[in-house]
Amino acid sequence: MSLFNRNDKSGNGPQQPETTQPQTRPAPIPQPKAEAAILKPAEPPRPAPIVQPSPPQAKTGVRMPSVISKTLKIKGQLESSEDIQIDGDIEGDVRGVSVKIGQNAKVKGTVYGDEVELAGTIEGKIEAKKVTLNGTARMTGDIQHQDIKIESGAYISGSLKPDYGKSDSKPTLKPVVGGASAANVSPLSAAARE
Repeated sequence: MSLFNRNDKSGNGPQQPETTQPQTRPAPIPQPKAEAAILKPAEPPRPAPIVQPSPPQAKTGVRMPSVISKTLKIKGQLESSEDIQIDGDIEGDVRGVSVKIGQNAKVKGTVYGDEVELAGTIEGKIEAKKVTLNGTARMTGDIQHQDIKIESGAYISGSLKPDYGKSDSKPTLKPVVGGASAANVSPLSAAARE
């Protein structure tokens, strides 16, 4: 019987008798022959092997910074050949490729790096190619840099020195060798001869 051929349907036409199809039974599933079972003593369950999770694989070309969390306090030098993110307190020098000092972080010492971004507090010195001082930055000390960006609200008590990477050595003048006396030759012309 289907939903569209109901017996309780009232209609003018003759009703078709309902046909039933013969029901087929599924073939019985053959049962395996009973064999004599040899009973072995029960073995104790083995513990599941301990699987150490593998560390997350860094994507190629993506550098993950070393993070000093806000609960850490370090006394001593901190040095990395990669990036550093500081959110805690450090008393000592910090050296890294890119050093980011978070808003609540505090560093007492010199911070070295290719790039230094300050949002927290430094009492010491910054020596970097590129320096960024965010609006929440508090810097007490000198900044030696090539490129610097200072946002509105940053506090600086120190001097800015745009000479990072430049050599401090000045040309030395050598005495003139030969027949000319020192009275007749200026130091600049003597240096030009060499």
